[in-house]
Amino acid sequence: MSRLRKQLRSQRRLLSFFDQKKAERKTLQRLRHTSHFQKSKKIGLYLHAFGEVHTQLLIEECYKFKKQVFFPMICNMNNQLMWVKVSRHQYRNKRFSHHPLGMKEPMASRGHHVSHLDLLVMPLLACDHKGTRIGMGGGFYDRTLASAPHKPFRLGLAHAFQLLDQTLTRQSWDQPLDALLTPDHLYRFKR
Repeated sequence: MSRLRKQLRSQRRLLSFFDQKKAERKTLQRLRHTSHFQKSKKIGLYLHAFGEVHTQLLIEECYKFKKQVFFPMICNMNNQLMWVKVSRHQYRNKRFSHHPLGMKEPMASRGHHVSHLDLLVMPLLACDHKGTRIGMGGGFYDRTLASAPHKPFRLGLAHAFQLLDQTLTRQSWDQPLDALLTPDHLYRFKR
């Protein structure tokens, strides 16, 4: 598993700026036509930092259609993610702090539980055809979703090469995706 993680991280980092922007545009075009995006009012998104599919255009699209945008913040007490609502003004003025793990977080003291969201857009390293997701290795999304009485629709964003033909071993704590969106296709999974 560690070899696969390393290979996928490396492959993501090798994508050019042009390839990233093209993937971002194509995933947005696909996502805006899905019923889950159209009907969702509260959307959890990530700020790309490690070669994930970029989310800037998607975030702006959410603001354009008056959707509430939430970004993750790691709660140090339980290593779960809390979701902080961020206004368009805060987003555009880059009101974020840097977490020691390398990602940007909203500057806030408290957030909402993941069950507050309608749609959760998740980063990933890999996913199989059953919705089993490999994240960055910290388990933050799995821990957070495991504690949710109401689970938002879970959508992974990925480059095409991150969808694996092999079936991944799903551990008891792994939280599968409902769907995976790549620049060229939307895959739906049965939970």
